[in-house]
Amino acid sequence: MVAPVLRSLRSAGKSLSLGYLKHHSFPRAPWLRHGFSSSASSISTPDASFSAFDPGRLRNVAVIAHVDHGKTTLMDRLLRQCGAEIPHERALDSISLERERGITIASKVTSISWKGSELNMVDTPGHADFGGEVERVVGMVEGAILVVDAGEGPLAQTKFVLAKALKYGLRPLLLLNKVDRPSVTEERCSEVESLVFDLFANLGATEEQLEFPVLYASAKEGWASSIYTKGPPEDARNMSELLDAIVKHVPPPTASIDAPFQMLVSMMERDNFVGRILTGRISSGIVQVGDKVHGLRGTDSGIVKVEEGKVVKLMKKIGTNTVSIDSAGAGDIVSLVGLTSPAIGHTVASVDVMTALPTVELDPPTISMTFGVNDSPLAGRDGSYLTGRQIGDRLFAEAERNLAINVLPGLSDSYEVQGRGELQLGILIENMRREKFELSVSPPKVMYKNVNGQKLEPIEEVTIEVNEEHVGLVMEALSHRRGTITDMGEVAGSVDRTRICLTCPSRGLVGYRSVFNSDTRGTGFMHRAFLTYEKHRGPLGNVRKGVLVSMGNGTITAHALMSLEARGILFVKPGMETYDGMIIGEHSRDTDLDVNPVRAKELTNIRAASKDENVKLTPPRLMTLEEAIGYVKSDELIEVTPSAIRLRKRYLDVNKRKAMSKRPKE
Repeated sequence: MVAPVLRSLRSAGKSLSLGYLKHHSFPRAPWLRHGFSSSASSISTPDASFSAFDPGRLRNVAVIAHVDHGKTTLMDRLLRQCGAEIPHERALDSISLERERGITIASKVTSISWKGSELNMVDTPGHADFGGEVERVVGMVEGAILVVDAGEGPLAQTKFVLAKALKYGLRPLLLLNKVDRPSVTEERCSEVESLVFDLFANLGATEEQLEFPVLYASAKEGWASSIYTKGPPEDARNMSELLDAIVKHVPPPTASIDAPFQMLVSMMERDNFVGRILTGRISSGIVQVGDKVHGLRGTDSGIVKVEEGKVVKLMKKIGTNTVSIDSAGAGDIVSLVGLTSPAIGHTVASVDVMTALPTVELDPPTISMTFGVNDSPLAGRDGSYLTGRQIGDRLFAEAERNLAINVLPGLSDSYEVQGRGELQLGILIENMRREKFELSVSPPKVMYKNVNGQKLEPIEEVTIEVNEEHVGLVMEALSHRRGTITDMGEVAGSVDRTRICLTCPSRGLVGYRSVFNSDTRGTGFMHRAFLTYEKHRGPLGNVRKGVLVSMGNGTITAHALMSLEARGILFVKPGMETYDGMIIGEHSRDTDLDVNPVRAKELTNIRAASKDENVKLTPPRLMTLEEAIGYVKSDELIEVTPSAIRLRKRYLDVNKRKAMSKRPKE
């Protein structure tokens, strides 16, 4: 019955989309394994044999690397090599913020076919703040491609992601990327290989893991080679050697098809039409559309059943399209729809199974911020979601699909949000802004530990690369932030560039990135990753001046700002709205100063020849969200609305601020 309909549609030049099938019921053909794409029809060849579920043809591989070492570009070239259509560069960066900022925020899974094998590739973020994404997915793969920039060598996040891969027993392939650069020579590649080998050894790699294969590539130009070369022949300018190495060196999943169905949920997303989509690797058995399953969660008291239901839909990402499938076998990475309660870390299994799979252990969060209701005089003008309940529901939904974030209820409609870094929490706040939320956010607080009565704080490993003329400024700023230099030297292949390796408390690095960019005139690079907890290093030096605080309500005037320019750096411009307690600039001294930015020019009955003086103001410093998060102090808040980011004092009334400032600090 299906074949005549397909033929008629094909002859009419129509594509059989998923939306068409929703309104037309067809009997399910047993040979129709792959269904239909949301963008184009995609039908697999008939396969009646049970060997289609053979785990031996599968390879599950994660692409891990330090930030900006070329992971997502490499994924583009692999997809194109295997025949997938790439709509734009960095096709897997599907989130709008990822495309705007040029970074990977969330892990993505896609499948490509190569010489009879099916490769499930996982693209992971490179920033330390999104390390939880790496930890979640590294447990569902059997191999990894460690991408290292041949010019920069292994950096802070390289160590982090490699440690996670080795912990799960993976045997990574080393891919030296960007070898086409003029500064990269064969000697430099050998030096980087030695550095990576030392990193493997220091992280406790086994003898088998130390014998990693090495490939050389230029993801930008789209080729990989097993031998060092600056440019392979035209017939070899492709990714064939890398794909062959994956099939050869990455072992297939060790999973049993005959056992009952079990799958550990590693990713979760929500669709407005189908509901909750759970993604993970099938540990054992076979799952089909219509099977009865339930969600299990392990607790201290035993296994708890979360929900029981049936598989309504099975999906798989093939290339850049999501296609529906009828069934999937052990070792494969698929998405299923039909359950509304299970979350990341839970087990989805057949109804006759009451054993939960072991969950992934994540590193603890290092900083926290308090999210609350926006109670400023300008509240409610821009946003649609204003109440504490709406903010709490959004935060708990985020914590459910991102295990690296913890949310704890606080007092008076406030919530403590714990995460890995200010960038991670800044992305969350930016997403809430775009969803029409209004909220107030406190400055980041470092999460300390007390061990045997001793106060411990998180220490981060920082790698900095700057021009020689900026070394003095950077080292002076980091000395105020309790940084300790561990290594310093010239950058290989560069002239007048210095690389500084140091350890620094997390609290000292909060807000430093904008200062660093200013000190180095935008020419410096700074990378950081969590290292360990150490003894508290003492109070920080003077890292910020006082602020200019508004003592008037209304519209800011150019006449008032003209006289305030000499007092410091302004954050506002004429025409903006202000209120009592709002921060409008940075004072040139260490103390706060109350000013009136709404003062208008007094009118007179004397007509001047020039009518009015032409006011020329210095352009203000308009802060981004990340800059604001790093700038505010403990007695200040960030007011976040869909159209504006404002800085304000926690207590708007000047008398209340003076009274609270006399209280002893915690």
